[in-house]
Amino acid sequence: MGTSSSLLGYAESRKNLTGSVCGLAGVGIALTGAAGGLWPLVVAGLYAAGALIAPPERPDTPRFPDAGEQLDALRADFETLRAYLTEVDLPPAVRDRLTELATLVEALLEPGWVSDPDHLHVLGRAVRQDIPEAVDTFVRTRWWSRFTPGAAPPETHLERQLTALHEETTAIAAALRDAEAIRQETHTRYVEERGN
Repeated sequence: MGTSSSLLGYAESRKNLTGSVCGLAGVGIALTGAAGGLWPLVVAGLYAAGALIAPPERPDTPRFPDAGEQLDALRADFETLRAYLTEVDLPPAVRDRLTELATLVEALLEPGWVSDPDHLHVLGRAVRQDIPEAVDTFVRTRWWSRFTPGAAPPETHLERQLTALHEETTAIAAALRDAEAIRQETHTRYVEERGN
């Protein structure tokens, strides 16, 4: 299988195609009688010369998912995260903070809002790493804190982590809001100046 695919690959290659065109030119020379009895050498020589001067094969440029595809995958991962969060037992204050964060992330993941790669990266890191790790660490630490009285309650750390994540996603929302305001002002100026 590998030999036939490599032969087919060479048959379609630039080197073979260029060599074949040059070999056909050699056949044309041979038909005119200019090559005489050495016509097989002329055809083979021109094919070899064409194959040698042909540009090398370039591999195809890799295709990476665009912003829409990344957003779709991130939205699916967010649904997985949301299912996980509904199963976790959290104190009410922490649950409220987490609900605020999840609502904001969900709004940002709606189609048509986030397309900037940096914003997608921040949201992806929050959904795929930061939120699950913060909650999982809290659950594990809370279990151990039962055996170490007097230790700082683990929910304070979780609240601080969720607050920092909320600030990070709020900054994305503020950037989007500012961009939309600038877009609206620009369009207003355009419409007003067009009337003059």
